[in-house]
Amino acid sequence: MSADVILVIVVGTALAFDFTNGFHDTANVVATSISTRAASPQVAVAFAALLNFVGAFISISVAATVANDVVDAAVITPTVVFAGLIGAIAWNLITWSFGLPSSSSHALIGGVVGSAVAASGLDAVLVDGVVGKVLVPAVIAPLLAFTVAGIAIGLSYRIVGGQRPGTVTRGFRYGQIVSGGLLALAHGTNDAQKTMGIITLALIANGTLGAGADPPFWVIVSSAAAIALGTYSGGWRIIKTTGTRIIKMDSAQGFSAQGAGAAVILTSTHFGFPLSTTHVINGGVMGAGAAKRISAVRWGVAGNIMMAWLLTLPAAAAIGAAAYGASRIFGTGALGPALVTLAALSLVVVAFARRSQRGAPVPAGVEGGS
Repeated sequence: MSADVILVIVVGTALAFDFTNGFHDTANVVATSISTRAASPQVAVAFAALLNFVGAFISISVAATVANDVVDAAVITPTVVFAGLIGAIAWNLITWSFGLPSSSSHALIGGVVGSAVAASGLDAVLVDGVVGKVLVPAVIAPLLAFTVAGIAIGLSYRIVGGQRPGTVTRGFRYGQIVSGGLLALAHGTNDAQKTMGIITLALIANGTLGAGADPPFWVIVSSAAAIALGTYSGGWRIIKTTGTRIIKMDSAQGFSAQGAGAAVILTSTHFGFPLSTTHVINGGVMGAGAAKRISAVRWGVAGNIMMAWLLTLPAAAAIGAAAYGASRIFGTGALGPALVTLAALSLVVVAFARRSQRGAPVPAGVEGGS
């Protein structure tokens, strides 16, 4: 009975993480369309949420990587998975409060690695999988998106250079509807699968599924729904950072950044890499700006984003390890995870209450809000 209670807590926490992934990463999908006025915030977010949901059903390659190639399933328990999720959720909320587009994917992987190490030592980490499928793509993917977006914007300006600005802007805005939709679909194929993988890992650790099993259909549906709902809620603070603070974006740059991001993410999903969509789209935005003019990129803002990227894995790992330690104080049963959950929920409620009392406004330049 205790194991079943822990499993229910883990699944609920995983879906809560998936929701925070959605609203935290909304900016990845919609910021470029909103900042160039290709779509209103409400339409852009609703469209992205729908395609996030659809994208989650396209592939399970990334889910298999998270479940089998990051930590050794043989030494993982539901409590380890729970603590890792707490680390990921905590880091998502911390970076969201500062408006920093950090990686939810790396927060999840870092949290699980940290809790696994706290439970079983360094042998629990599958180093080849972490390096080959997480760290190497983390470096290559944003650089690739930067390069592709830079080439794309150069070609775009060359092709439309003699056309009327108004006609060009309208054309690229229509193009952004397509490229933005493709980016949202790509986001669903990659990010929703991480939660599928982590729930599958918990089910394997609980003995509900056999080693190497694919995610059950109910896991796929619930993960898709959670990230779509999170996306629909809108991460307005981060939207401003991605859409307006890195570069002053025109519709051609938005189209190029979105197209580059979608291409890189879909390719990574095909190979089962749990990619940071945050890294990719921000790399694309920087590339689209730098190709026009190096000084067009606000490199100070870009530096802050990069610092958040570097801190994500170790910070989430540390929080995950601490959450595991706090849970184990109360033994191996369900009491520890239950108390940690209550404590975490209390902290979130207090934080949001204080934020509401300050009357925090919707970021300037973003119409609407949530």
